[in-house]
Amino acid sequence: MKYVFFGYVLLLLQSCNHSESYRFNIAEMDGISQASPVSVPLESLGSVDWATLGNMSLTYEGRKVPFQLDENGKSLWFLHTPQNTAEYKLEKADGDTADTTLIKVNKNNGNLQLSKGSNQLLSYRYGMTYPPEGVDSIFQKSGYIHPLLSPSGDTLSRIQPPDHYHHYGIWGPWTHTQIEGERVDFWNLVERQGTVLFKDFNDTFSGPVYGGFSAHQEHINLKAEEDNRIALNENLEVKVWDLGRPDRYMVDYTSQFNSPLENGILFEAYRYGGGLGMRFTERWHKDNCTVLTSEGNDRLSADGTNARWCMVTGESANGQGTNGVLFLSYPENKSHPEPMRIWPIDGNGGRGDMFFEFCPIRHEEWNIEPNKDYRLKYRMVVFEGKLTADEAESYWKSFAGMPKIVKE
Repeated sequence: MKYVFFGYVLLLLQSCNHSESYRFNIAEMDGISQASPVSVPLESLGSVDWATLGNMSLTYEGRKVPFQLDENGKSLWFLHTPQNTAEYKLEKADGDTADTTLIKVNKNNGNLQLSKGSNQLLSYRYGMTYPPEGVDSIFQKSGYIHPLLSPSGDTLSRIQPPDHYHHYGIWGPWTHTQIEGERVDFWNLVERQGTVLFKDFNDTFSGPVYGGFSAHQEHINLKAEEDNRIALNENLEVKVWDLGRPDRYMVDYTSQFNSPLENGILFEAYRYGGGLGMRFTERWHKDNCTVLTSEGNDRLSADGTNARWCMVTGESANGQGTNGVLFLSYPENKSHPEPMRIWPIDGNGGRGDMFFEFCPIRHEEWNIEPNKDYRLKYRMVVFEGKLTADEAESYWKSFAGMPKIVKE
């Protein structure tokens, strides 16, 4: 596991005699009212390097601000609150340290857990999960997120529900695909045509601003010969961001993939598959779960429509409040504003269980050329209580175009 360097002080680096200070502001953007991640390229700060950062702190109006160097060592990241109009200062530290809680990675028994302090936030399952006794072993799976937890600890995701044993928390296999003119379904495991499994980790990282991992996942064509089964190689990067408040945190979910097949693969247009899908907790149903999209659609009207963002809210486990997830689609994604699959309110025998997906191929097929990289980016804001439409729009705007640095 990599501990990414951050301010005040995780790695003990050599002392430095630099006396420079670097000052900058954040250019304010209309409609952004919520805190969001901001990065400063190190090259824009002249002589700042690893050694220099080891003896510097980032301050705003005299208060120290946690910061973190990215995995490539090229940018400094921190959380910016739009109401902060004063300048930031990166300068030699005074020797004091600030109380900082890490977003930490821990691997245990096939689970990679991301937590803030003692509070677990989500888990990525890299070990194999087997179906319940008496259920076909074809439903075994690795490479998915579960549980996703609310800030108060409620489990929001679900795996292996009896109505859909192939549902696994947060995941995104492609459904109707064509390889050399033959259909291969990676979603519906019961078809015995394809599956998506964890291969290995590219990286893991922890810090006071964010923590996460990059995992290599293989999309496997079970109908092919053993030496030609890999239809897609996917690098899934997940970052959990500390928003500096107890009732919300943020998750970036980025899938980059390519096909090693000689003629690539075709994703057929279909109502679900790919993108970002989530099966929600069994506690949520038609009577205690709501949907709101950026276009104003609700649980009754959202399915099949396109949106920049979609907010799913449901009753908390203790019945005393609500929590939920805001899903954001990046402007460069295929078919953005992105089509959605949202289960009908009378589904599951009338229970109206909740399933959501950003589905880029809902209305239009996507031809994946051989050995060409493709990317889909999503962000989730996991919240306790309520989140307003204006706040959702603010989160989307800062995701779509990160606030810019104005250097003094």
